Amino acid sequence: MRAVQVVTPTGPSDIEVREVDPPVQGHDDVLVEVHSVGVSFPDLLLSRGEYQFKPEPPFTLGVDFAGVVLDPGSPESSGFTVGQRVAGVNLNGGAAERVANPAIFTFALPDELSFDEGAAIPMNYLTALFALEERGGLREGETVLVHGAAGGVGTATLQVAKGLGARTVAVVSTEEKAAFALAAGADEAVVGPDFKDRVKEIAGGRGVDVVLDVVGGDAFTDSLRCLAEQGRILVVGFAAGQGIPEVKVNRLLLNNTDVRGVGWGAFAMTKPGYMQKQWHRLEPMFASGVVRPPIGATYDMAGFGQALVDMDERRTLGKSVVRVR
Repeated sequence: MRAVQVVTPTGPSDIEVREVDPPVQGHDDVLVEVHSVGVSFPDLLLSRGEYQFKPEPPFTLGVDFAGVVLDPGSPESSGFTVGQRVAGVNLNGGAAERVANPAIFTFALPDELSFDEGAAIPMNYLTALFALEERGGLREGETVLVHGAAGGVGTATLQVAKGLGARTVAVVSTEEKAAFALAAGADEAVVGPDFKDRVKEIAGGRGVDVVLDVVGGDAFTDSLRCLAEQGRILVVGFAAGQGIPEVKVNRLLLNNTDVRGVGWGAFAMTKPGYMQKQWHRLEPMFASGVVRPPIGATYDMAGFGQALVDMDERRTLGKSVVRVR
């Protein structure tokens, strides 16, 4: 079968589509015929050997995927049936024509969602739910500011926040991205690095309750200044590439604010059943339509490397997807 592989961890331009042996299905695995694969930031880091998880090359990329069950393993334990549409997530391995994935990391895909949308959901939307609910303690009626709001995690956060009853403010770098974030569900959008005063104005002068930051860099200090009393900044990543910002903790003390780390993968993958509970939490949002992943560009398997280059150069909107079939 074909798989998208890293043979040498020298970056996206050296990714290869290769013929590999079919996966060996373990006792607790579901065998899936893959239709679509989500393009994720960990894939970019894996292609460079820069991720904290370092598989031995050659290895197959692909964090998120969606497809059809070929073999459910033990139906009593997995709950799946042959022919059922599913989505799944793992550290890697999804960018292949078939994947054997643990049942606990595999989810029933509702009929209203396409395979492309299914491949866009697991990592980004479960991360957003973990960030907002588990780490952020988001309450209905609060206001959430989202940096990088036109990207995959950003649009996921906008939609999950709306599903949890919050008001959302998108911060983006261009008018095109502002339009995209608004279409994805943002209530307001602010363009440019000088966002602080406009955000304060939108928030009625009191500030926002939660900031989700996938960007880091120079925006971080102004994000702190945007917080209302008892506000929380949720640190998800550092896409700006400007180094890791530092916090003057006296600023936290003065307004009773928090900075909280968000490490969904390390948390969820070590707690059997946790991801399934998260997926069930999202199901009413799928049904209502508040969660509907915006798909940006689509690629074939040979274009996986280009998809990562486009992501790295911040040309993508929403979630990029590679179509396997």
